[in-house]
Amino acid sequence: MDLLWHDGRLLVAGPDTRAHVDAGAAGPWSGIRFHPGTAPTLLGVPAHELRDRRVELADLWPAAEVRRATARVHAAHHPARGLEDVALRLAASAGPPDPLLTRLVAALDAGRPVAGTADELGLGARQLHRRSLTAFGYGPKTLARVLRMRRALALARAGVPFAETALRAGYADQPHLSREVRSLTGVALRELVPSDAAS
Repeated sequence: MDLLWHDGRLLVAGPDTRAHVDAGAAGPWSGIRFHPGTAPTLLGVPAHELRDRRVELADLWPAAEVRRATARVHAAHHPARGLEDVALRLAASAGPPDPLLTRLVAALDAGRPVAGTADELGLGARQLHRRSLTAFGYGPKTLARVLRMRRALALARAGVPFAETALRAGYADQPHLSREVRSLTGVALRELVPSDAAS
């Protein structure tokens, strides 16, 4: 999930389950991306309520709080710094992240299977799914797909050949990697990797 600044407005980008193209929104954008599972606590709304949506922060918070946050971004040297200030203030006033969800993200990000991770965390499939919907906006299997794709993109952008990237990130082969990237982002893998890094 992201906190965005565009055209003098604060927006929240919910978790996406498909590619999102914001047509007609010309002009500069600034944003910060929250670590998986942290935004719902900081913003005060379950992630699944924002799934595949972009909403004005004013639709989620009282007007006075939005005015204060907007003023911080306006006063900053660069909007990204203002967004960072808003996020840091939110984090300072919120409780720590749920350690169970932190462990879930770390395990799935390391390529661990969902079922085995649930067992290690002492959660049943339904309970894990419910908690995942609130924290991430979708179930743990979708979270695992997104995290796996992020690992693959990092490898490919570092110059690892696509076939090796696929195997190291946990895909069956390069075509599997290509299908997953297109499914999740709406574009081909080569469009997300600079030509000097692509192999």
